[in-house]
Amino acid sequence: MVDLSDRVGLCAHCRHLRPIESDRGATFYLCRRAARDPRLEKYPRLPVHACPGYDRVENSQP
Repeated sequence: MVDLSDRVGLCAHCRHLRPIESDRGATFYLCRRAARDPRLEKYPRLPVHACPGYDRVENSQP
């Protein structure tokens, strides 16, 4: 199985991530910071390798 970090990149360990699960079981990754930072996409293309809004969650494994 592929690790979350490999699939979504930096978002996996960002405090602004909010996973959204659809009725069909698909998971989308919402960037909550995008609501107040126009540089960011609400649903970024994955995996994210660089992001000006990245804010790592403390005690999170890379």
